[in-house]
Amino acid sequence: MKKTNIDLNNDGIYESNAFDTNHDGQLDAVFIDTDADGDTDAIVLDSNYDGLADTIAYDTDGDGVADTVVYDTDGDGEADVVSVDYDGDGIADDYVVDTDDDGDFDSDDY
Repeated sequence: MKKTNIDLNNDGIYESNAFDTNHDGQLDAVFIDTDADGDTDAIVLDSNYDGLADTIAYDTDGDGVADTVVYDTDGDGEADVVSVDYDGDGIADDYVVDTDDDGDFDSDDY
């Protein structure tokens, strides 16, 4: 596995760590610290190694648990499911789905 550390503002603190897990030259996982506090705030994964993000998880409240997750379930580079956990209990409170793959979410509450 090849790891790349990224220090965007040259302060000695890595804002991102990127990994090429299968050595194909494309990043498969990126861990991002958006506020430079040392904790990961977003994770971008390319689980099928096609060069497109399949899952993006955000920790918007800084508790170390993803509360917003975006999924590309069919590998077309567009979000198919967005899940949000407002109360931090690990269970999605709201989500939207694009079931017909037209680029528009079908409903905001299932």
